[in-house]
Amino acid sequence: MTRWLTEAVPRGRVAAFRTLVYLFAAADLVFFTPWVRTRVDVPGELYQPLFLGRVLPLPTPTSALVGAIFWALLLLALLAATGRAHRLLGWSVFALYLEWMIIAMSYGKVDHDRFGLLVALAVLPTAGAARHGDPTRTEAGGWALRVTQIAVVCTYFLAAFAKFRFGGLDWATGSVLAKAIIRRGTDLADLIAGVPHLLLVAQFGLLAFELLSPAVFLLPERWRLATVGFFYSFHLVTFAAITISFAPHLVAMTSFLPLERVRPLRWARRLTGRRGPDPSGAGAPSDEPADPVPAAGQAPALGRPAGP
Repeated sequence: MTRWLTEAVPRGRVAAFRTLVYLFAAADLVFFTPWVRTRVDVPGELYQPLFLGRVLPLPTPTSALVGAIFWALLLLALLAATGRAHRLLGWSVFALYLEWMIIAMSYGKVDHDRFGLLVALAVLPTAGAARHGDPTRTEAGGWALRVTQIAVVCTYFLAAFAKFRFGGLDWATGSVLAKAIIRRGTDLADLIAGVPHLLLVAQFGLLAFELLSPAVFLLPERWRLATVGFFYSFHLVTFAAITISFAPHLVAMTSFLPLERVRPLRWARRLTGRRGPDPSGAGAPSDEPADPVPAAGQAPALGRPAGP
């Protein structure tokens, strides 16, 4: 089990995942959850903090507190995306984003699509230093990605248990999807709803999908990636039908992907015809491997001039 949990991955994958997660955390404040800042307009007695907010305990949100968290988190997340000071910046971003989520979810509605992202923010500070394009493997980074993957799968698996807990078997035979389509359905959803019994089949299929999601860890890498692609297609259809995006969850799910192969800076240099060191991180290696330095008394590599 320990070997599986700490399976080494390229540092370049950790660097790419780290950059993506922190950039999303910054974008989340501006595009997805800017409404959290309006919570200060709600009477304080309506603030019912989540369990963690009661245990710590955390103060009732005020305009000054929420504003300070917003600007500090935005700045620190952008700095953390560079990969520098990964422990200090990483723990700071995690603490501030956790408080941001506690404020957001303490007024009656809790979104479960944030679980994987929160776990990613919690473990990334332990992943160690990593540079984009670095093929060196790291067990610490592998552990951080594996724990995030487990959180992603738990989001699906535990969602099935929540359905059984609150709806029982009637959830699968009820009108859950029909109600969702009535509330926020699109033209695509209207077409789906017009097919007899299709919504009931979809509800049974959704339960099966969630209960079987842990099987992704048992698959060979090629089939695992194909299954993750199916997960993404599921959310694409969900968004197209009832406009639920699950964006934070989708970002956390990139922990399954070989992100080290995505090299936008390398592609940009190829398009512009430029060569040189990768500016994606301080001291990051060039895309071209360096020439080996011959040992004392050893001839230089064939085909290359023996320059000084």
